[in-house]
Amino acid sequence: MKILLVSLLMSFTIQTSASARNILPLSAHHNELAIVIDDLGNDMKGTNEILSLPVTLTIAVMPFLPTTRADAEKAHQNGHEVIIHLPMEPVTGKASWLGPGAITTSLTDEEIRKRVEGAIKEVPYAVGVNHHMGSKATADERVMRIVLTVCKEKGLFYLDSKTTGKSVIPELAKKMGVPYLENELFFDDVYTIQHIGKQARLLSKELDSDDATIAIGHVGVTGMKVATMLKEFLPLYEKKASIVPLSDLIPEYHLIDESMP
Repeated sequence: MKILLVSLLMSFTIQTSASARNILPLSAHHNELAIVIDDLGNDMKGTNEILSLPVTLTIAVMPFLPTTRADAEKAHQNGHEVIIHLPMEPVTGKASWLGPGAITTSLTDEEIRKRVEGAIKEVPYAVGVNHHMGSKATADERVMRIVLTVCKEKGLFYLDSKTTGKSVIPELAKKMGVPYLENELFFDDVYTIQHIGKQARLLSKELDSDDATIAIGHVGVTGMKVATMLKEFLPLYEKKASIVPLSDLIPEYHLIDESMP
């Protein structure tokens, strides 16, 4: 199992409130699967089809884009979990692919914090963060310490999408007490329907042995392909595992005070 998490969420600064999140009932399956869909926020292909799927997904919405708030609102209304898809600097790639408000290694500490806090305000209902691209930024300890500090202050978990093998997130998150998880599989790291189908079948096999699994797909170029694939494979996945939001893979999450931002 490649999902790692820290059981220190309760060490966050928690504001006083009369009510707490409800504890979810135990899953009908021993295994759990969280499916994350990245790149919402810009009215990309497959958005409506993905949001209409009859399972609980985790929807990663990019900040500062034309449909950022609308996509987050619709995802929440449709029963999906929302996280912030924070644009971060890659080792290679076009700057235009990042979008506005990106976290880059050339920024000052103050500007990184400002951009992370701004992104959080942009995406309603967000309970966590993952990164868009980010192979350079997530390997930079200074940058990620600031990002994770803000996550801790705001009560957000972090999903490491694993866009680089040099990520400093696991070590830092453990030291800082920030709950984190790691992606295990991309459906569409190659854009062809053949590859997406291959990855879908691979995930099915992994569900036979993994008790908790995370897989990521995207809207946009592959959006319709991913939506079509999920419609075909969801019945099979549901026979093998409970499809849950990411937060269900963090045991303490549903005990956190509802007043957390």
